[in-house]
Amino acid sequence: MTFAFFGEMMLRLSPPGRELLLQTPKLDVAIAGAEANVATGLACLGHDVAMISAVAANPLGGAAIGELRRRGVDTRHVVSEAGRMGLYFLTPGAGLRASEIVYDRAHSVFADRPAEAWDWEALLDGVTRLHLSGITPALGPNTAAAAIAAAEAASARGIAVSFDGNYRAKLWEAWDSDPRSVLSQLIGHAEILFGNHRDISLLLGEHFSGDGPDRRREAAEAAFAAFPKLQLIASTARHVDDVDSHRIAARVDTREGHHQTEELRVSGIVDRIGGGDAFAAGVLHGLLEGGDARAMAEAGLALTALKHSLPGDASLFTRADLAAFAEGGLDVRR
Repeated sequence: MTFAFFGEMMLRLSPPGRELLLQTPKLDVAIAGAEANVATGLACLGHDVAMISAVAANPLGGAAIGELRRRGVDTRHVVSEAGRMGLYFLTPGAGLRASEIVYDRAHSVFADRPAEAWDWEALLDGVTRLHLSGITPALGPNTAAAAIAAAEAASARGIAVSFDGNYRAKLWEAWDSDPRSVLSQLIGHAEILFGNHRDISLLLGEHFSGDGPDRRREAAEAAFAAFPKLQLIASTARHVDDVDSHRIAARVDTREGHHQTEELRVSGIVDRIGGGDAFAAGVLHGLLEGGDARAMAEAGLALTALKHSLPGDASLFTRADLAAFAEGGLDVRR
């Protein structure tokens, strides 16, 4: 069973430690991309996953392919073409200073690739699940059309679609976009949505509060009513005490009911970027293992908590790491 992921592979550049961007002339580089992060997280947990993307035909693109391949992701459908890699610059936060991101993704190989260049009949051959996110259509009209074509092709073949809202206002506002229309088309094909009450408010043009489980259930039921194919909604609730200490709970809603975990304090945070992608990987891992709403929520919470301890964008944790996390205890494992 192959789980395919469609989205941009890119590079993240950040200053060392917690310096400001270019405070000193040094930048650390990591391979990034929301869909690639989820693919990597699932591959590290032993699942059969493949990436569908386009990268620059240069050493930067080669490094991105090599990193995913090294983690166990099938990259045969990642094409290399002339052009540039998408970039983003991260200034890590500290104390009461929030992290900040600057995008440099315009006219990347992936963003400029025409929608008709993707042969979905061939790309989806042997695929049983497809994962997309709202970042891909936010990049511009080419990628919006490509994402919609991918979702339509998957639906036509009976392939289950999962979709992570990942709303990025800076990307949508950079072009003449209609995010509600595009995202609604995509979610119309999805069985699984990663998104919270704010995402649902955007989609439905109706305000939903996240205050309390009953209000979150109200938002989920509205989404289920609006999107008949949707079967599961997974989300997190995060309270930021400061950059180094967050409180996170995970929730999974189905049409029949829901499970919400207790709030978990995550302190000593090394890197929160990619935490949502790790959550998605954990929930999908629970689903692929045949777990119920409780098991999926707990696996998602565990993986996102672990990701906060790791530099870089992607979760690299294994089943053994999840098992150790469930057992508890923070002494050295010998």
